[in-house]
Parts: sequence; structure tokens; C-alpha cells
Amino acid sequence: MSKTTSKKTKKKKYTTRLEKNKRIYYKNNSVKDSHKKSNNKLILIVLVISLFVNAFFLLRVNNLDSSVDSLNTTIEENKKDYEKQIETLKEDYTNYLFLGDSITYYYDLDKYYEGLPVVNSGISGDTTEDILNDMTNRVYVYNPSKVFLLIGTNDLNSNIEVDEVISNIEKIISDINKREPQTEIYVESIYPVNSNTNKRMVGSRNNDDIKTINESIKDYCTSNNYTYINMYDQLLDEDGNLKEEYSGDGLHLNGDGYNVVTDVLKNYLD
Repeated sequence: MSKTTSKKTKKKKYTTRLEKNKRIYYKNNSVKDSHKKSNNKLILIVLVISLFVNAFFLLRVNNLDSSVDSLNTTIEENKKDYEKQIETLKEDYTNYLFLGDSITYYYDLDKYYEGLPVVNSGISGDTTEDILNDMTNRVYVYNPSKVFLLIGTNDLNSNIEVDEVISNIEKIISDINKREPQTEIYVESIYPVNSNTNKRMVGSRNNDDIKTINESIKDYCTSNNYTYINMYDQLLDEDGNLKEEYSGDGLHLNGDGYNVVTDVLKNYLD
């Protein structure tokens, strides 16, 4: 082979390799451009989607804020309406509360005041101090429209001074009026006793002390516009004691005694 032919062959091979390399270069660049364009499109798509998502959630948040504000407004309006209804119910509510000791406890209110909204808050053995120490459970929890108070006889059998009994009764009345100003308060006189029937049951109670307390409570009620009910005179016999026909033990009332009391108290119920 001549040198000229060898050079031509080498040149041809070189040219062929160069063209091949060019094709590979352009192909690679074309792929890179294609990938770059694809990546750019993908990025653009992601950005567009992100904008839509952000806009969507922003709209939802705004709507949620608006919904929360609307809900809060509704709750506040309902609360005011509810409180107004409660106040109306309190004004229209009728509840006759009988407050006292065993004489009240044994008073069968459902029998004597059938069909009326009566509540018995009497506890055997109670003194004026017992009631003062438990006003919430004995009175306020019932939100009474009227209270009929009969208390004090057990104080006299517990060696409590008459002045203290009077003071405690006045405090019970005053506390109820301050806490429940809409409540009408009716104060019964302490009932008379009869030691001739059962001296042990009557104990140290006596009608002189009872009359002293009743007179003071009557004056207090008159001065402060409370209703005083003189039940004492309604239950007396000719000797100034509790009628034996009204009591089996000289202290507590029987059915006949409660009939007398009921006939009087019914005049103060609506």
C-alpha cells in the first residue's frame, strides 16, 4: 500500500469517527435539552399545583375562620336566649317550701296539699342553728317561691337562751330574703306544748318562753314586711296548753292538729 493510500484511509477513518462523535454529542445534548425542558415543565407544573393547593387551603382557612366566627355568634346568642328563658322560668316558677323540724317533717304535705308543688324541708331534732348552717341544701337549692318557716321549739329543749333563738330566727328570715329576694316568707309562731300529756317529750320547753319568742318574731315581721302567722292561738285549749285532741305526746301534732294548721296555711297559697 502506498503512503498516499494509507493517508487517505486514515483521514477517512478520522472523519468517520469525528462525525460519529458529533452525532453522539448532539444526541447527548439533545437528550439533555429534552430532560432540561422536561424538568422545567415538571417544575412549572409543580409550581402551578402548589399555587392551586395554597389558594385552596387559604380559601378553606378563611371559610373556617368565618364558620368559627358564625358559630361563636350563634353560641353567644343561644346562651343569652337560654339565660333569658331561665329567668322567665324562675319568675313563673311556683314552689311552696315548708322549713322546720320534726313537726314539719311529719307533716304529710302531699296528703294535705294534693296536687300543689310543695316541698318538705323539715328534719327531726333541728334547731335554728342547724338550719342556718345548711341554708343551701335546706332552702336555696329548691328556689322556692314561698317559704313557710316553723322553728325554735328544739332550741328551748337544748338550753339555748330565748334571745339567741329570736336572733337566729331573724337571721334565717333575713338570709333568705337577701339570697332569694323574690321569695315570699311566711313565719309561723312556735306551737304551744302540753307537758300534762307527756312531760318527758316536752322536756324543758314551756309556753311562757314560746310566747316571748312569738311576740318578738311578730314584731320583727311587722317591721320588715314579712307575714307572721299566729298558729299558737289556733292550737290552744282553755288552760293555755296545746289541745290534747291535736297531739298524742304534747309536742307533735296528730292528724286533727295538722288539719287545723292546713286550714290556716291554705289561705296563703295561690
